[in-house]
Amino acid sequence: MRSDEQYEGVSVVKRANIFDDKCISHTVIFADGARKTLGVFLPGTMILPSVVDEVIEVLAGHCSVRQKDSAEWTEYRAGDSFKVPRKSTIEIKVFETTEYICNFDD
Repeated sequence: MRSDEQYEGVSVVKRANIFDDKCISHTVIFADGARKTLGVFLPGTMILPSVVDEVIEVLAGHCSVRQKDSAEWTEYRAGDSFKVPRKSTIEIKVFETTEYICNFDD
């Protein structure tokens, strides 16, 4: 497996983070204390909160995102990423199961 396909020397929180029964992720903690979540968005529509600044990388799938206070929807597919500002929300429409990595900027 290529080094850009896996993380080495990490801890994983066993219990899943579940939002609205349509978003399931696990927290990965790195040796330096940095954390990310790895998860999936299941088909449907949901509103997700953000406490800190986040960058979400789409690994597979297809979704559309609307930032808080915006009328515009933007589509994302594998290889795309988008930012979610701290203390905000996004509305997400998931057209097919979408795998993602969420990078936190504490």
